[in-house]
Amino acid sequence: MKRTKINVLLNIDTPPQEALIKGWVRTKRDSKEFLFMEINDGSCLKNIQVVANNDLKNYQQIQTITTGSSVCVLGKVVESPGKGQKWEIQAIAVEILNIAPESYPLQKKRHSDEFLRTIAHLRPRTNKYGAAFRLRSEMAFAIHKFYREKGFRYLTTPLITGSDCEGAGEMFRVTSLDPELVKKAGQMDFKKDFFGQESNLTVSGQLSAEMFALALGDVYSFGPTFRAENSNTSRHVAEFWMLEPEMAFCDLKENMDHGEELVKYLTRHAMDECPEDMALFCNFVDKSLSKRIDTLLNTEFARVSYTEAIDILEKSKTAFEFKVEYGTDLQSEHERYLAEEHFKKPVFLTDYPKEIKPFYMRMNDDGKTVAAVDLLVPGIGELIGGSQREERLLVLEQRMRDMNLPMENYWWYLDSRKFGSAPHSGFGMGFERFLMMITGISNIRDVIPFPRTPGSIDF
Repeated sequence: MKRTKINVLLNIDTPPQEALIKGWVRTKRDSKEFLFMEINDGSCLKNIQVVANNDLKNYQQIQTITTGSSVCVLGKVVESPGKGQKWEIQAIAVEILNIAPESYPLQKKRHSDEFLRTIAHLRPRTNKYGAAFRLRSEMAFAIHKFYREKGFRYLTTPLITGSDCEGAGEMFRVTSLDPELVKKAGQMDFKKDFFGQESNLTVSGQLSAEMFALALGDVYSFGPTFRAENSNTSRHVAEFWMLEPEMAFCDLKENMDHGEELVKYLTRHAMDECPEDMALFCNFVDKSLSKRIDTLLNTEFARVSYTEAIDILEKSKTAFEFKVEYGTDLQSEHERYLAEEHFKKPVFLTDYPKEIKPFYMRMNDDGKTVAAVDLLVPGIGELIGGSQREERLLVLEQRMRDMNLPMENYWWYLDSRKFGSAPHSGFGMGFERFLMMITGISNIRDVIPFPRTPGSIDF
């Protein structure tokens, strides 16, 4: 008989007379006459109850089953007298696939997040993390669905690059050179390296995506990016996923419209397609989550300039840890004040001073600011960062000279401004930050399967 997944079995009105399920034992209660097992196969939050009577041939062996063991159960599907589920299984045969030892670390119903990070390979078996990673999967699908419906083309951008999109310099170097030989030589000779020049893991696929937007119109990339920041905070990991749409013939306002539509679409998809998992987050992870999601879905996002935001922060009389000062990047506490305290909803900040933004952002007519945009959301801070791109060749070249960027390394990028340049815009949205926003999970390490952080690469 073909296996039936538990989420399917629990959600059909007329089940088959018999079903074959396979999964892991969450709990077991037994006696001489019969025993109950709660089985979960990862397909949904709920378990299904299995009742095994003592007339089964291997009943004594079944009694040795422990929490965490994997089993295969063939049985009759009957109406459950218990609360919380429609059907249960009256076992006809139980096959033990593996007996988990008493050292199985998930014996208790509740464990701290800190402890579960030490066993990241097992934490998906818990309710919270099973829900988090089912939701992550569904949200990845929803991203592709959203962009397919809008006629975008999916682009896979290089993970190994010779350029630094952000200009921050905090990148992981990629090399095939022997460390011992480099040590003896006293320096890296990149001409002898695999690519013949310095190469790094990418911090963004944006520059590549721009090239395709200026050919295919609307494109998006969605994949891993890397930052070599030595930051042990709840908002940083060294490897994370980024969604980056790039749109030809799109200005800053249209860019913001697109970002708002995307966030609302994904949030609605989560509520519609993952109601049980979302209910877990609302009820047990963050009691204020339901209200925030309602705000996300049913209010228009605010839009103010960076200059206006600085004025709001200065007039707030709030004792921030970091000083509010024009011409500097906003800190997380400033971003969250604007989204959570002042506007009480998501807010787009635009038109930042050119000195604190990368070279590719379009210069505004004032000559002082650029057409940048960040989306700040309650509970997280910055979710989206983007801009209208500088499409004017001469202005772009001057900007690169002002920032001392070697233009020869970007010859291909400059070519796109020579041959049929056009206004275009885009942004990056951190996938893990989005997941934090809609789950209420406060640490980025808990929404990525195997977090990569300074000093930690165990799994």
